[in-house]
Amino acid sequence: MAGGGFVDQEAAKRAHLYEYKITKAFVFACCVAALGGSLFGYDLGVSGGVTSMDDFLKHFFPKIYARKQQHLNETDYCKYDNQILTLFTSSLYFAALVSTFGASYITRTKGRRASILVGSVSFFVGGLINACAINIAMLIIGRILLGFGIGFGNQAVPLYLSETAPPKIRGMVNQLFQLTTCVGILIANIINYFTDQIHPWGWRLSLGLAMVPAALMFIGGIFLPETPNSLVEQGKLDEARENLVKIRGTQNVDAEFHDLQAASKAARAIKHPFRNLLERKNRPQLVIAALGIPAFQQLTGMNSILFYAPVIFQSLGFGSNTSLYTSIITSSMLVVATFVSMYVVDRKGRRFLFLEAGCQMIISMLVVAIVLGLKFGHGVQLPKSYAAILVVMICAFVVAYGWSWGPLGWLVPSELFPLETRSAGQSIVVCNNMLFTALVAQCFLVSLCHLRYGIFLLFAALIMVMSFFIYFLLPETKQVPIEEIVFLWQNHWFWKKYVAEPSEEKAVAKLLQNILCLMVLVVHRYEVRRVTARLFVGIEKGQLLASKEVRCLLLQTWLEPFYDDFGWMRRVSKGLDRHLIEDGLSNTIKAIRYKDEDVSLGIL
Repeated sequence: MAGGGFVDQEAAKRAHLYEYKITKAFVFACCVAALGGSLFGYDLGVSGGVTSMDDFLKHFFPKIYARKQQHLNETDYCKYDNQILTLFTSSLYFAALVSTFGASYITRTKGRRASILVGSVSFFVGGLINACAINIAMLIIGRILLGFGIGFGNQAVPLYLSETAPPKIRGMVNQLFQLTTCVGILIANIINYFTDQIHPWGWRLSLGLAMVPAALMFIGGIFLPETPNSLVEQGKLDEARENLVKIRGTQNVDAEFHDLQAASKAARAIKHPFRNLLERKNRPQLVIAALGIPAFQQLTGMNSILFYAPVIFQSLGFGSNTSLYTSIITSSMLVVATFVSMYVVDRKGRRFLFLEAGCQMIISMLVVAIVLGLKFGHGVQLPKSYAAILVVMICAFVVAYGWSWGPLGWLVPSELFPLETRSAGQSIVVCNNMLFTALVAQCFLVSLCHLRYGIFLLFAALIMVMSFFIYFLLPETKQVPIEEIVFLWQNHWFWKKYVAEPSEEKAVAKLLQNILCLMVLVVHRYEVRRVTARLFVGIEKGQLLASKEVRCLLLQTWLEPFYDDFGWMRRVSKGLDRHLIEDGLSNTIKAIRYKDEDVSLGIL
């Protein structure tokens, strides 16, 4: 699977010639790289559980613990409204945001594997510091290092999976990142459930176990093959071909390797990839992949649903460990939904999952907001019949997110960028994602305290906006090789006016098209000249008898195509660059020679 967006159309059409087998090297590479998602997922799961543990609150946030004990029966709207506590969560995402710029440079110059190794080391050290923390400062420093690790991992892993996977199963393979993220959340919640019963240091064990997936990813990363795309980008062609053969399990990789080289040549022509993203021709990738999808993924309201789940399940009769029970349930559903997405995504397509989930999530949010607005927060327990409805709606929301915005929020952006801007583009994706994650984490508890159930109406409106965004602006990328993505924009009703060639380039393209038509015409006229020339030879040798009039007619027939061809060239080339015409003519002759070598050699 070659990357790149500025490969010629004939090269793109060779994508169907790509051969592959599911090899041990491919499976190993996918499993190790996908562990990057488990780092992200484990932290998401463990941080939420740890902040609800009494031992953790007593040690670092005694005021919150005291307020919690004094008002055990009040609603959860404002119980955890504390800026330092939210900073504990959001500091990781701000650090990940900053680290993406360094990660982009390393990913581009040193390779995807190098970023994976750096990320695993940083995450390991951060987990160690958090496990040994004795004050809030150590907690924040540990969280910052964890954020650096996640920034590098989220930058490199989606690229690695996307570039390693064959086009036909790229969607399923790339969703391994989301699958391991969900598995990491589930494992973290299970661990939190048991460590909550270990007093007073259970929370240290939860935070310290983050070192395990980091260590596994580092050890596996040592033996991880670099992607052929990255090696070609670095000029290591022999090693790139060797890795491509190893990953694909076949020696017949000529078509794919040729496209990799062509894409890399286009990439090297881009000296400033971040600046190149701002060009008009890259407007679709900038708006959809770099800005839109990462931001919308965090504005779905998933965090708010997960926050409210403990309150709702407690109404159904669960005990004091409600939050941990419900976290296990919701994270289990995320894992199941991700498996469903992996199975469906390359069959039904990305747009189908986005749009179906949008309707499902809007309905869920509206029902949750209406029920909570009518029946909750008035000093009485929520009736179990209403609580049952809310449980169903929460499950429907979590499942919809799990097979749509969760995995596709990482898959789709990684598909849309051409090779020359892919590293920079993925850097902006991670940066934007971490920015909105940090903002939501920092502001959600305050917003929940003031807006109450109205925040769910806000998220429902946002989901409606993002569903229209997908419907009108995102083309279907199902089973489309990455090197052919550029042609989707050229045929899209809205984006084609942005990616269309400027007028001067159009003129040159039209000229080359006309030259191609001319050369085809010359090929046919060559046959006329060849036959006429043979007649002349026959006449000169006395093999044929011809009058003067016949000889003049033959001469006119032989010369007429020349007059027509060169007259046409003079008219077309007037006022245009002669070198452009010569280059176009040379390329056209080469193309014709490729198709019919005998004819082209006759012309030359």
